[in-house]
Amino acid sequence: MTEMVQKGKTGGSIKCNTPGLKRIVVKIGTSVLVDGTGKISPAKIRNIAKQVRVVKDAGVEVIVVSSGAIACGMETLDLTKKPKEMAKRQALASIGQVMLMKMYMQAFEKEKMNVGQILLTHEDIKNRTRCLNLTNTLDMLISMDIVPVINENDALSFQEIRFGDNDNLSALIAQIASADLLLLLSDVEGLFERDPNRYPDARMIRVVKKVDEDIEKTAAGTQSEKSIGGMVSKLEAARKAGHYGIATRVVFGDRENVIVKVVKGEEIGTLFLPGRKLARRKWWTAFAFKVRGTVLIDEGAERAVVDNCKSLLPSGIIKAEGHFSSGECIEVKNTSGTVIAKGITNYSSSDVEQIKGLKSIDIEKKLGYKYTEEVIHRDNMVVL
Repeated sequence: MTEMVQKGKTGGSIKCNTPGLKRIVVKIGTSVLVDGTGKISPAKIRNIAKQVRVVKDAGVEVIVVSSGAIACGMETLDLTKKPKEMAKRQALASIGQVMLMKMYMQAFEKEKMNVGQILLTHEDIKNRTRCLNLTNTLDMLISMDIVPVINENDALSFQEIRFGDNDNLSALIAQIASADLLLLLSDVEGLFERDPNRYPDARMIRVVKKVDEDIEKTAAGTQSEKSIGGMVSKLEAARKAGHYGIATRVVFGDRENVIVKVVKGEEIGTLFLPGRKLARRKWWTAFAFKVRGTVLIDEGAERAVVDNCKSLLPSGIIKAEGHFSSGECIEVKNTSGTVIAKGITNYSSSDVEQIKGLKSIDIEKKLGYKYTEEVIHRDNMVVL
């Protein structure tokens, strides 16, 4: 292998030592892009471009998911605190996205690469036709040797159509693009057993086999004025990617040549191992749709759904929470309040409230019609 890190500079070529690593999604947080003054740093973006150049030369395709639009807008208007009003945030994103992409374009051009911008809202992901178009666009850009740079369309997004943060967006992109690895560049070294800012002796967890309740308790949100998310969102992203058989690695974004080192096979940061791969349709149900409500089920229904792979019938439902319509995604909780499944409901929340506890044969008698016997059919449900 040819070593490519010499005297702190990136150059030369490397050999990808990670078997099966052909395509990666690299998510770059705002905190990774800002300099000591709190401004987005063109030098840092240039450094990322250099690393992407080396990785691409090693035969690994790269898709970038980058935050930073609102931070660029704040810098342009000389703001130090993110405004609370959604309309002002959207305006900042509109201003800042132009500045952000200009920096990416200039940095990547110096490394003889072109970039293509893709801005998304959650509506683009949950709509199958638009999502297929996204897949085709990503594949075409990569085939043309163009690096896709993706961001949430913050200028248009509002609560109902937001991904929430770019960690979750990057997990969705990893699935849509059939990536082999999701690499999250963060402002921390990885996942720690306790908050390292409060406990300097906290131990970093090198490998996470499963994102469970114990792991979730270790996470803490960010306090940054220019970014959103934090370790909680990274755990959510790792879980989503893992359900599609994609490993996730969280690393310190300012580590020298961190992207290159990961591709070379260095075991840095925290690696989240993938779990059992869900079928694409099941994964879609679990993660591509926004949850609109909840149904609480009894122990008998929980056994039927979890252990016996059955559909959810009205007889096992205790109550419905929230307001949802037929065809929307809802969560299924057990009596302890744990989400055990997600699925596409055949009945609205008002209908579910009327037929809860009833046998399927009594649905039509109660509602005056019967769409199906199941509130959630097994084919439209994923057990989590």
